[in-house]
Amino acid sequence: MDKWIRGPIGLDADRRVTRSGCRNAVVVVPTMTAGTRLLDALPLLEADHRVQTVFTVPHTGDGWHGVEEFVRAQHGLVLPWHQALQHRFDLVLAASHRHLDELHGPILLLAHGAGTVKSRRFSRKAGAATLPATGLDRELLTHRGRILPAVLGLATDAEVAALRRSCPEALPRALVVGDICLDEMLESVALREIYRHRLGIDPGRRLVTVSSTWSADSVFGRLPRLCHALRDALPPSRYAVAAVLHPNVWTVHGRRQVTAWFADCLRDGLLLIPPDQGWQATMVASDWVIGDYGSTTAYAAALGRPVTLAVDGGSAIRPGSIADLVRRHAPGLRYDVALAPQEEVASRASDRLARVVRAAITSRPGQAAAVLRRAMYELLELPEPDGAASTRFVRSPNPLRDIA
Repeated sequence: MDKWIRGPIGLDADRRVTRSGCRNAVVVVPTMTAGTRLLDALPLLEADHRVQTVFTVPHTGDGWHGVEEFVRAQHGLVLPWHQALQHRFDLVLAASHRHLDELHGPILLLAHGAGTVKSRRFSRKAGAATLPATGLDRELLTHRGRILPAVLGLATDAEVAALRRSCPEALPRALVVGDICLDEMLESVALREIYRHRLGIDPGRRLVTVSSTWSADSVFGRLPRLCHALRDALPPSRYAVAAVLHPNVWTVHGRRQVTAWFADCLRDGLLLIPPDQGWQATMVASDWVIGDYGSTTAYAAALGRPVTLAVDGGSAIRPGSIADLVRRHAPGLRYDVALAPQEEVASRASDRLARVVRAAITSRPGQAAAVLRRAMYELLELPEPDGAASTRFVRSPNPLRDIA
């Protein structure tokens, strides 16, 4: 077993720390997807001198490759999992249901994508592929009759109704917070030209972004040569092409293999966005997004970007879900029509698509930071710092991670 970290927690921590008496918050990162969402919320709290934040990565024999490297790259203090399990924290921040029953302390649970209710009908967890799953299921939110989250952060009022059907005993813990990721992206539209400059998009060129979730029925799973085809079809003097892949594509196959698969496109100028930073800024910078049923495509649609679906998920998508709304209002990619007219069709549909999808992603537009911050401090049993109510994003003027 690994040694314990001589850090800011434990019975003898008072002999080591420089800031004493801090409340302790732990950020639980079982997947890179969960980690990126929690990094959106963490700046609302971590600058407070009364709070010490640490990270931990569950090590239970079923982990995802590269997650610990991702967490360590954030330069936070990483506690070994076995040490985290032996401590009671003042706040547990989570964006995944994994391992919540093993942790000690009040849990604030957020969704790790667009919407809390999953767009897929069935879980992709091994052994559960035939069971309908919503993300608000009783087996995910409770353990031996105990409700796991102290605060269950929901994105919309409609999700409250879904929770009432699936796990009514958790309703007292539910809080509609909205979607901090979408709020940040909308806030960052003013920085669009800065993002385009950092991506190397010259004035007058258009950025076409391929957005792929993970699994065999995603864009990259079904159409692995799509980026290559776009590079061949679009004049490089007028168009740049980028690819945003779900973090699980990278963690399952490995960075070296994914990069090798795109090697010919990279030589031709493809912008392959790394999984741990930059996808939000890329969507803000994009002129046209060709995607699938994943959250990244939905966020692009909510931003008002023209969206064309290359893959729509078929019968695996839950009727009425965010992915279903996108595919009902966004045009599908056609192979018998030139690309320029298809971009025009997507542009004409973008305003209505944005209104529909934005309403499905959040019922509290622009409010997520304030609501989340209030919830965190209530769980910590600390008053919010002066001026917190008027502070929307700590990372102003650039709330997205650097893509340079």
